[in-house]
Amino acid sequence: MHQQLIDQWRSAPTQELIQHILANFHEKHRRQLPELIQLARKIEDVHNDHPQCPTGLADLLTEMSNELESHMMKEEQILFPMLAGGIYPSGPIAVMEEEHGEHDVMLGKLSQLTNLGMTPRGACGSWIMLYEGTQELIADLQQHIALENEVLFREPQAAPQHGTDFCCGSCQ
Repeated sequence: MHQQLIDQWRSAPTQELIQHILANFHEKHRRQLPELIQLARKIEDVHNDHPQCPTGLADLLTEMSNELESHMMKEEQILFPMLAGGIYPSGPIAVMEEEHGEHDVMLGKLSQLTNLGMTPRGACGSWIMLYEGTQELIADLQQHIALENEVLFREPQAAPQHGTDFCCGSCQ
């Protein structure tokens, strides 16, 4: 799935890709996380005596929300304007990629805490909604990270220059 998305956007103009990321990931994450945090708190409060209760899930989602908000603000205010202007700053890109690695670790914790999205037998509707929402967040964030790392953060290759990168043979 990720590869198909990456291939679809590989030849798109940078500004178009940035707008896609903002609309389909940044805005969506900002909607998803508060809802998931609220649901997680509800499940932890109501089902705290259940052996499969995802204790600590609301705290993890809150931490993820705070980290993502900081990360997305840096992208929106600093990195995306530079990339849209044709500047590919290796330092800020390296920082964002490192943070993507940290987000990936959090996604692993999220998967583990939610039993890979598998609710216990007889789970209430809210618990089911919570796990469906966390699975959607995981998939969205993985696509978001892949799209930035594999497409947006890759500097476009300049066209090969005759005499520098190749020779047609007529120079000799």
